[in-house]
Amino acid sequence: MTWGTPHNGGDSSRVQHQLRNVQQICGVGCAFSAILADGTVVAWGNPDYGGDSSEVQDQLQNVQQICCTSSSFAAILADGSVVTWGSPNEGGDSSRVQNQIMYI
Repeated sequence: MTWGTPHNGGDSSRVQHQLRNVQQICGVGCAFSAILADGTVVAWGNPDYGGDSSEVQDQLQNVQQICCTSSSFAAILADGSVVTWGSPNEGGDSSRVQNQIMYI
């Protein structure tokens, strides 16, 4: 169940059917991400702040943990790699440092 400002994650009706067997939820100011029991991630809320993970969804497999800033998310995968999404200025784009954060 979610509540609050609809555009900022208070309305999860678009993904409600996916929110089953939730293991962890992480929220930023305007979005949420949930790790499911199968290691995948569901995100909702303001797309500019990580509420849309579609660009990295195929990489979000075997997720062990999600960390967040004020407007982006970082998922740690079982192999030690990291996948980020959200506001590029707040850590949502790790492409320039990806080779440095592999297998941490």
